[in-house]
Amino acid sequence: MKVILMSMPDVAPMIIHDTAIHMPSHGIASVGGNIDPQHEVYIVDLIRKRRGIRRYLTRILQEIQPDLVGLSAMAWQYDTCIRLIKLVKYLLPDTRIVIGGYHATLMSAEIAAADEARWIDFMIRGEGEEACRRLVNALDGKDSFSDIPSLSYKVDGAFVHNPRGENLDLAGLKLPIRDKRRLTWGYHIMYSKIELMETSRGCTRNCNYCSMKHMYGRSFRTFPMERVLADLDDIYHKRNTRWIFIVDDNLVLDPQRVITLCRAIIARKYRGLNIVVQADCLTMAREEEMVRMMGLAGFKSVFLGIENASKKNLETAQKGNIIAASKKAVENCHKHGIMVIGGLIFGFPDDNEASIVENFEFLKSIETDAAYCQLLTPYPKTGMRQKLLDEGLIVNTNDYKRYNGLWANVKTRHLEAAQLQYLFWYHRQNVLGWWDPSQRTRDQGKLWTSIWIYIFRPLLKKYYQRLIRKTGWEGLYRKDMEALAELNRFRDLD
Repeated sequence: MKVILMSMPDVAPMIIHDTAIHMPSHGIASVGGNIDPQHEVYIVDLIRKRRGIRRYLTRILQEIQPDLVGLSAMAWQYDTCIRLIKLVKYLLPDTRIVIGGYHATLMSAEIAAADEARWIDFMIRGEGEEACRRLVNALDGKDSFSDIPSLSYKVDGAFVHNPRGENLDLAGLKLPIRDKRRLTWGYHIMYSKIELMETSRGCTRNCNYCSMKHMYGRSFRTFPMERVLADLDDIYHKRNTRWIFIVDDNLVLDPQRVITLCRAIIARKYRGLNIVVQADCLTMAREEEMVRMMGLAGFKSVFLGIENASKKNLETAQKGNIIAASKKAVENCHKHGIMVIGGLIFGFPDDNEASIVENFEFLKSIETDAAYCQLLTPYPKTGMRQKLLDEGLIVNTNDYKRYNGLWANVKTRHLEAAQLQYLFWYHRQNVLGWWDPSQRTRDQGKLWTSIWIYIFRPLLKKYYQRLIRKTGWEGLYRKDMEALAELNRFRDLD
């Protein structure tokens, strides 16, 4: 069997620009790496082909003639996913289509009942490695669709949904694909190569805006340490890559395990290793020894889910009061040389203009090195979505293309959605201002931070100053929103 697995080209701008960071999809690489070796498997990350998707895929599909094409998408990427499926079916009508990822997992019943179901042959709900491996074997006549947990397949044109399977034993998973079977290349963080890996899956926190519990339940599972170190060796030695993003939902849920991992990394004497992770504020605040070891092991940057500076909003999100922990977590990271990207969410039910200003000022006051701010998004099947629906605060219930955290899909008790969108944009410009990289950030990336500070930022400042004089803040806002609307348009798929 010939299989192509592809991830979506849709991006959300990160800190400076949407082209500053292009990471490979770890999900499809892991699924592909666990398909049995008698099959030909290729993976395509369309994030690297954003400017010529149709032309590229037409060539690749006609050259390989795959029996199965798999696509993974989140809610905000699903519209693009369907357009890609139509292209595949137009070029190769007999090729089977399987979709997976968060959207297929959460919305399988809705997808099965929708018009686009006619283009889709299979869905995989939840973890994909074992279900996809068995699906490929079943298409090759060596397994049965009806026996594969978590698989949805068609009988007489209608989807049948097999029961969900148990969470996988991570010890049995093979390494993800990073060799020539990956047909797209050029993944980078600024000007350095980057690869992805994982050491655990799941999160035991109870945040009600998050979809993760529908993928894994409220569980936390870890890969064996030997497997983690083999993954590191593969990236460092075989791929000659020094930047690694660990995709774990929350790496630090077991602090002692993190310390053990750090000691193992230090003992291996990797030179120039730079690790980026996601973590929660409570653990990073309480476990300074763990943070110290992370700094020694080469952890350079951490994304902290600060979420909000309002105790009431944190309670609404079921986060608990982590305001003091946020400050302490940033302090611990900086003490041990780790850059902090602070994540905030705006648009909670009680937010008004003052709330927006206060949150940006809070983020500035705790001296995070960069900010990744989003608008509250009512992701499918989350507790937050139901709460907002009950209160009539969702203004966009089904255009998932705008569910990427950058659009106001909700209103508050004090602000209409259009007001929320504008004030979120306006006060970020005025409170946070132009990004000024900290010394930690400059030390990590002397070249790209210098280019930003001495070339791009001065030019952009002059450009925007002239634009504001000409059109005012409202004109600049309209221009930015038009650019945002075009970001993931992909006109060649029309």
